[in-house]
Amino acid sequence: MAPGTQVLASWSPIGEVTTIRSRSVYSNFNFNSGTSMATPHVAGVAALIKKAHPDWSPATIRSAIMTTASVLDNTNSPIKDPSMPGNPAASPLDMGAGHISPIKALDPGLVYDATTQDYIKVLCAMNYTSRQIRVFTNSSYSCKNQSLDLNYPSFIAYFPDDQNNSTSNQTVVHVFQKTVTNVAKGGMAYTAKVTGMDGIKVKVEPQKLIFKSDI
Repeated sequence: MAPGTQVLASWSPIGEVTTIRSRSVYSNFNFNSGTSMATPHVAGVAALIKKAHPDWSPATIRSAIMTTASVLDNTNSPIKDPSMPGNPAASPLDMGAGHISPIKALDPGLVYDATTQDYIKVLCAMNYTSRQIRVFTNSSYSCKNQSLDLNYPSFIAYFPDDQNNSTSNQTVVHVFQKTVTNVAKGGMAYTAKVTGMDGIKVKVEPQKLIFKSDI
């Protein structure tokens, strides 16, 4: 699912775009917002990536699109949230991963892949019954292994309300385990960098990943 606001796209020439002085205005292009406008564009980008990398899984393609997206607009400023007073900077919950970059997504470097079994483990952790899971998978599956920590290129941590005196002075630790795959050609080195996390201590292990060339 892709969010989107004021997306410029092709439009049916017989569909009214707007009205000016009670007169209907038609055009081959129109601005529109919502997932119904954004998702088809992202699906098109996914199709282009699949053509370039036919061996990539849907999860790998999604990861490539998300990790190469930009959180800056065309003025090099943080993407704004027009639905809020004052147009403040949008959060990931508002804009998702950011503005997609199809060219960069072709060569993302590291990707987060996930299998069908990984998604089933999430369903199990969400307390879906075996019967309900069978509706999704069309097969029987035992929920012996379950985990909400999907190998997804994004995650969120929930913390107790600070106004709750019983927990406000406690240290809360959240651990997320991720597996990345290097899809870049040749040897590569990646270093983790954490920004914009005031009041929260984040530790990444290992801090650096080095991939040797296959040649």
